[in-house]
Amino acid sequence: MRLAGIGALILMSAGVALTQAPAPQPLAPAAPVPAAVDKPYPGTITLSVDATDLDRRIFTVRETLPVTPGPLTLLFPQWLPGHHGPVGRVDFLASLVITAKGQRVEWQRDPANGFAFRLDVPAGTDTLDIGFQFLSPTAGNQGRVTMSREIVALQWNTVVLYPAGHFVRGINVAPSLRLPPEWTFGTALETASSNGDVTTFKPISLEDLVDSPVFAGRYGKKIDLDPNGRSRVTLNVFADRPELLEAKPEHIAAHRAVIREADKLFGARHYDHYDMLLMLTDRVGGIGLEHHRSSENGTDPEYFTSWDGHAPGRDLVAHEYTHSWNGKFRRPADLWTADYNVPMRDSLLWVYEGQTQYWGLVLAARAGLLSREQVRDAIALTAASYQARVGRSWRALQDTTNDPIIQQRRSEPWGSWQRGEDYYNEGMLIWLDADTLIRDLSKGKKSLDDFARGFFGIEDGRWSPVTYTFENVVAALNAVQPYDWAKFLRDRLDGHGDAPLDGLQRGGYKLAFADTATAYGKLVETRGKITDYNYSLGFSLRGEGELAGVLWNGPAFKAGLALGQRIVAVNGIAYDSARLKEVIKAKAPIDLLVRAGDYYRTVKIESDSGLRYPRLERVKDVPSRLDDILAPRK
Repeated sequence: MRLAGIGALILMSAGVALTQAPAPQPLAPAAPVPAAVDKPYPGTITLSVDATDLDRRIFTVRETLPVTPGPLTLLFPQWLPGHHGPVGRVDFLASLVITAKGQRVEWQRDPANGFAFRLDVPAGTDTLDIGFQFLSPTAGNQGRVTMSREIVALQWNTVVLYPAGHFVRGINVAPSLRLPPEWTFGTALETASSNGDVTTFKPISLEDLVDSPVFAGRYGKKIDLDPNGRSRVTLNVFADRPELLEAKPEHIAAHRAVIREADKLFGARHYDHYDMLLMLTDRVGGIGLEHHRSSENGTDPEYFTSWDGHAPGRDLVAHEYTHSWNGKFRRPADLWTADYNVPMRDSLLWVYEGQTQYWGLVLAARAGLLSREQVRDAIALTAASYQARVGRSWRALQDTTNDPIIQQRRSEPWGSWQRGEDYYNEGMLIWLDADTLIRDLSKGKKSLDDFARGFFGIEDGRWSPVTYTFENVVAALNAVQPYDWAKFLRDRLDGHGDAPLDGLQRGGYKLAFADTATAYGKLVETRGKITDYNYSLGFSLRGEGELAGVLWNGPAFKAGLALGQRIVAVNGIAYDSARLKEVIKAKAPIDLLVRAGDYYRTVKIESDSGLRYPRLERVKDVPSRLDDILAPRK
């Protein structure tokens, strides 16, 4: 800005004084939230939830909280177990009103911590009455939908405020739930009484309450998964329509076999009963979330009624069941926290999730949820994906364990470069590598099964968690088969080399490509509503030619294509997936008319590879250790 005249002279003469004014200094921070201490909270919180407002999808909450006069901080859960990150949706909390003896008590949200609510409890007050709503999403773009006219999926962490300053295991809660008339429910909680549409559960610690979600529905069925077993295991199924509940005997037998195979693998149970919660719906958001005595599983409506067409993802229940041992009973020491508002550290998710991803597939094969061929095809898809994941050149696998905090499952423009949550599937490949190496070194006498029994199967019947460190994992591996396991793991976790595919070769297979997809690969495309050209042109498409993904440094990337653009025409003819496949198969020149917003351009892609789809091929003269791994235990 130009200054002129007497105003400029005044400012110039004051310039020295202005430059000598004190620089800003930070204000003192607000008082910290009281740190959790390991002492019981006095009294029991009563928590009542009304889940009957199905049309507006509103949970109405009433709490009665024992208190003493003075300052009090209430917390809404932020860092959620199983999510490994600060994903609590306090923005959905509304209508918070707190009263003492009928008189309103004003609260103030901490300006530096939106999950903390501060108030002063009046003199002479021994209980506070708290009321609020949890406005669950009404559409998928707001978050995961948890309520429909047929199904409710209640997570208690969304409907509770708890007092700061205590370990959550020391806070006792007496919960109750109102559901629509004649609905049934499944949960690991134990019922104390029922009165009409209201069920009151036995008092339980807040830690175990949050770990015990409820699935409820208009149409439900309970299936005993362990008849005459040592402890009750129930499959609680809820569906959009009653006919979707009809499971054939062989489907039930496969789910029962998961329980038997897990018993053989781990040799112990760390629960007094287990409720596998399963909803078959496209009206409530899908989910796979572990708990100690239950799991949340949300999948395709036709899970049972179109069994052969829904193989991809059928390892979900085996994965989440495995977490009862790996993640809930044995838990990384830096991931365990005293309450839900202390930051978690996720450095060992390659064990917590990576090995669970491995056992989920293995148990699914051993139980018959998936065939061994389907699991081999699933591993081939994973191996090909990670072989092409060039982001390894700058970002080590270990750093991807920070994704629940920094990325939180938001969409990525360049997944193969950014490497979102690779600790799952690349972690799975590392554990296949370890399993086949143990089998090789021990000449077939030992395997990762022995690690699972020795590490997760300790103290049969114990429920309370046992934490572990990297050093504990290494020691347990060495107890099975002496080797430099610390170097083995750190090379794969911290390195920038090739994908960890040695387990395939040692397992008797190698990654190969053919011009047709496997039957399982075709189902993956159908389920994901995509067409996969990743290993020929370096992209995948959805719908009418929309780019669903582009491999970094692949042919499409080099031609300037990116996620969200749309292929309009191929070689001058309107886009059609079958036509594009024929052009690729013929290894002919490819000119794509691409739309990006309001702009059109023609792009030439150079690729003479033809159609390429991953699969596994047997390696001669190498024992088929992978088939041994996937075979049922005797």
